[in-house]
Amino acid sequence: MAITLTKPAAERIAQQLDKNGAIALRFGAKESGCSGFSYVMDFAETIGESDVTFDNHDVQVVIDPKSLEILDGTQIDYVSEGLNQTFKFSNPMATDECGCGESFALQTPS
Repeated sequence: MAITLTKPAAERIAQQLDKNGAIALRFGAKESGCSGFSYVMDFAETIGESDVTFDNHDVQVVIDPKSLEILDGTQIDYVSEGLNQTFKFSNPMATDECGCGESFALQTPS
């Protein structure tokens, strides 16, 4: 089980953590969006007892166990496309994504 960051993502997140005085990136998923689930990124100022943590390129990622079931194996990248800079998610659990890349669907058990 792991959440990984590419080096560009880790560098960008580290800058934002320093700027905001946070100790880690809180990563998760919530039900919403046009495909069923949306990615959630926030700053973590504390780490709960049930939180799972991962360290990548000297950046700590915190995730709750329920989100980890949906996001296990996800890689977070930070890319520049023309004038736009954004985080991209590569989630092996996702079966479909909306056109904007902000939400995703999971295969439902049959």
